[in-house]
Order: sequence, then structure tokens, then C-alpha cells
Amino acid sequence: MADRANFVVVRESGEYELYLSRFGAVGIDLDLLEGPAEVLSMVRNLGVDDRWLDDVHCQGAALIDLGRKVLMLFAWEGPSTVMRYRAATLQLLREAWAGWDVRWVYDGPADLRTYLGLDPEQVRARGHGPAVGSLVEPDDEELADPEPMVAVVTAGTDRCYVVANHSDHPIREGVALLDRLAEGPEHGVCRLSAEAGIHVDPLRRQVGWWTLGAAAEAYEMPQRWPGWTVEFWQDRWEEHIRVSTGRFEPPPVDRERALAKVRTAAERRRDIRTRP
Repeated sequence: MADRANFVVVRESGEYELYLSRFGAVGIDLDLLEGPAEVLSMVRNLGVDDRWLDDVHCQGAALIDLGRKVLMLFAWEGPSTVMRYRAATLQLLREAWAGWDVRWVYDGPADLRTYLGLDPEQVRARGHGPAVGSLVEPDDEELADPEPMVAVVTAGTDRCYVVANHSDHPIREGVALLDRLAEGPEHGVCRLSAEAGIHVDPLRRQVGWWTLGAAAEAYEMPQRWPGWTVEFWQDRWEEHIRVSTGRFEPPPVDRERALAKVRTAAERRRDIRTRP
């Protein structure tokens, strides 16, 4: 399966060029660590392509605004979507793009079109209903991975579940998620390095959620939870830790080690890309 990505370059005049990479989504965050000059050269070598990928098929994207010096990006996988490497990757991006406003976008390609003053509906896949992952058993082999592809779901003050995070964020399921949880396997305390999470407080009818990637229609989630208060924490999983009363306890992040790991990964990727 292709790992497709859109790249947008906004010229100083305000006009933009659109590019499509069939295999550019995986490692897009590491590629961007090359800085503006190298990245522009890489992108323009793709050749202009006016096809916008939609919510379902766009697995990563970057917008480079040369006039305003704004870099916008998102990815579905890579160090920027891993809890222990998230902050380090964003720090290194801001260093590589010194003087630029580096922004993570949470609504995928729709956010890029909104920034350009274009209709975000053109990249919506409204006919694509939530494809939420299955509930994961406590002994599932996926959980043995240091970075499992999962979302942590806590409910009330005493329940914790794990959902496979291979597709849509569980927040998109709306209140129907509660029925699934009622029959699901509990995990007690989740000590996982997750990619996403959600906390549900049924008594107060409140829900908070976060993601290290992007979620289609991210800012429309209150419509899926009518009568509930929905708070979007973006990538602040610390909020989830705070409200889960000890049910979500991810591993601590070693910032210096993370910085070293991301730098090494970027160097290896550069070596592979430039190898004769």
C-alpha cells in the first residue's frame, strides 16, 4: 500500500503549488528535519500535481509558506507520532526551521486547505463512516511492542481499555463507544506508550481526547457526542493522565535520549536517500 502525502509550497505572491508523493508519508517528519532549502529541493523534484488527497488517503502532509515563514505538518507514523519522541521531534523541527512558525495540524488536509482559504469539504470523505479499531485483550502480542499502535480509553474513575489504533480515533465513534466498552476487556492500569487516548466521564457527561497524529473532522467531534462536553487536548496526553485518576500511567520521557534517537534516525534516512 502506498504511503501517500501532499506537499504544498506557498510562494511569496500567495499562490501555491501542490505536489503528491506516493511514498512520502512515512518519514515525512525526518525529511523535514533537513530544513527549508533541502526540503524545497526535494519537494519540487516531485513535479507539480494538482490532486488533493482526502481524509482517508492522505497519510501525511506539509505546507511550506515562504512569505509568512509557516510550516504546517502532520503524519500518521514516524517519531513525531511516538510518545517518547514527540516533543524531541518538534523541538528539532523548530531548530531546523529557525525563524519559522512550525505548526502541527490535527484535521489533516482539511486544515491545509482552510489555511489557504479553500473549501475543506473538497477533501472530506463524508461517506466514510468511523472505522474504529477493535478492543484489545490484555494479553495481545501487540502490547509487547514498546510503541504499540493503540489508543488508551479510560472511563469514570476505575476502568481502562485499549483500542487498536490502525484506523480512526475512537472519539469518532461517538456515544456508541460506551456500548462497546461495556462488553470489553478491562486492563486495570494502562502503562502504555500510546498514540492516542480518550477519557469518558459518564456521570458528568464529559469527554476529553488527544492524538499524536491527525483525525478527520477533528473539530467536529462535539456533534458526535450530543449533550456531552467534548474537550480536545490536541497532543497533551498529560491531561489524560490528570483526569484518569491513576488508570493511565505511560512511561516517562527521557528528553535527551529522545533527541539523540531522532537525530540518529534523521541521519540514517538522509544517508539512505543520498546513497548513489
